[in-house]
Amino acid sequence: MVEVRAERKGELWICAVIVLTEGRESRYEVSVRPSDLERWSSGHDATAVEDLVSRSFDFLLEREPPDSILRSFDLSVIQRYYPEYDRLFRR
Repeated sequence: MVEVRAERKGELWICAVIVLTEGRESRYEVSVRPSDLERWSSGHDATAVEDLVSRSFDFLLEREPPDSILRSFDLSVIQRYYPEYDRLFRR
């Protein structure tokens, strides 16, 4: 299960993410830029940001265990590790 809470800080959205798997809780912080929303989301409000980050974590968790995911990162870094991310998420 993935829980995401987005808070706007200037132009950035900062998302607190909690992943619950097999009784364990992992926490992350993800920065989302306006350009990320233009590229991968259909909205610019907190709900759209939370949806994009939640779907992005589902994508990551299909490919690696929670302990392998960086604890703090910018959303755009995902495509560097997984080039298919851009193709799958581009709107």
